[in-house]
Amino acid sequence: MNPRLTGIALALALCLAAVHSAQAVDEDGKLRIIAFGAHPDDAEFRVGGTAAKWAKLGHHVKLVSVTNGDIGHWNMAGGPLAKRRTAEVHEAAKRLGVTTQVLDIHDGELVPTLEHRRTIARLIRNWKADLVLCHRPWDYHPDHRYTGVLVQDAAFMVTVPFFVPDTEPLKKNPVFMYFPDGFKKPYPFDPDIAVSIDDSFDVKLHAVDALASQVYDGGALGSEKTLETRKVGDPVARKELLRQSWERRDGRTAERFRDTLVEWYGEEAGKAVKAAEAFELCEYGHRPTKAELRKLFPFFD
Repeated sequence: MNPRLTGIALALALCLAAVHSAQAVDEDGKLRIIAFGAHPDDAEFRVGGTAAKWAKLGHHVKLVSVTNGDIGHWNMAGGPLAKRRTAEVHEAAKRLGVTTQVLDIHDGELVPTLEHRRTIARLIRNWKADLVLCHRPWDYHPDHRYTGVLVQDAAFMVTVPFFVPDTEPLKKNPVFMYFPDGFKKPYPFDPDIAVSIDDSFDVKLHAVDALASQVYDGGALGSEKTLETRKVGDPVARKELLRQSWERRDGRTAERFRDTLVEWYGEEAGKAVKAAEAFELCEYGHRPTKAELRKLFPFFD
């Protein structure tokens, strides 16, 4: 047989398989959400509670760590740390009921190159995303900022047929949204939606508990004293400290965006929310109506 024809036949078979797979995804009827965090912990911290709620309803969620986190510890680095943090987010994903992936890009060295833009576009396309989440592009850490820039730069290109033509373009631009942060310039985070995670807080906490290098060891800015302060040698005490920390953290989000919670849940329920996550629309993707947002966040009925 002509080798060239064999190659063409194989390529055709692969294309047909991809089309069949895409149709299966399209006919699934479930939402497809992909969240990009700069490091192996960012997406879990910022959307873990909402991800658990989506997963419980059978929707498909993928958390992507854009760098491998290989300098994010005070006492170890390089390949051993990257492997440790990859294992941590895989365990966290298992606890949340979601999918995860860690890209092999060095921590602290992410730049918005064309190659990385192609990678992000492929990930969004292959996931056939309805909703894409990421950092705002003026966050404190350069990896956070450039993750936001890369996702923004991919926002239009995911629908352009001859950009990364090895992947099927999306027929509809997804909705793109940002995680919150506390920075005021060029403008402060302005939530379009806030989600109560009171019913998924324990699941999120269980997932965050898996990220030991960050939440117990203290990550890049920890020390021997951190291990003592966070009761690393006492599993019961350290989990209680972790609970108190995240009750404060997600509680502050609820207080900060109380008006948005009331807008979506109503006066009584909105004021009763103890822990929340919030998201802001990016203008570069599809601009959803409030009814469309309710479909993407089906938690308010």
